[in-house]
This record gives sequence, C-alpha cells and structure tokens, in this order.
Amino acid sequence: MENKIIERKIYLNKLINRKNNGLIKIVTIIRRCGKSFLLDSIFTEYLSIFNKNQIDT
Repeated sequence: MENKIIERKIYLNKLINRKNNGLIKIVTIIRRCGKSFLLDSIFTEYLSIFNKNQIDT
C-alpha cells in the first residue's frame, strides 16, 4: 500500500488565519481523513517559528 499525501491547504490556511482569535478550534471530520496530519502541520510550523524567534533573541 502506498502512502499518498493529500495537501489540504484551504483547511490549513483557515485554521492558521484564525489561530489567535481567542477561541478554541474543534476539528471534526470523518474518521481517517487526515485530522492529525493537519494539526501536525500547524504544530510543526509553530515550532519552526518559535525556534527561529528563540535564536534571534
């Protein structure tokens, strides 16, 4: 079985654009559709920005 990555840029951008509005985000979709992968993408981006800010200061 081949692992195929489907980029969900629309959903990812919607979550990123709304991340600092003070509300809790709940991602509800059918099973095994990539929720964890989507959240991992956001977390990885956050860590890269956080690490860059730590190095600059």
